[in-house]
Amino acid sequence: MALDEPRENDEVFNEKGVNFLIEKGLFEEVKPIFIDFIQTPRGNGFIVQSELSKKGGCGSSCSC
Repeated sequence: MALDEPRENDEVFNEKGVNFLIEKGLFEEVKPIFIDFIQTPRGNGFIVQSELSKKGGCGSSCSC
């Protein structure tokens, strides 16, 4: 995850006032995407889950 400005080939979503961007081609490969903010004793952060993680975690870019 990173801060970025939308580009021509990005899909833009707004959820509770927060904009999320993803490249349209990648979105088609990984949708649906679930993003959640968690707080644990080890620290705080985001969890990103998608259909890609069910396919081995790296899509077609590696040999899993």
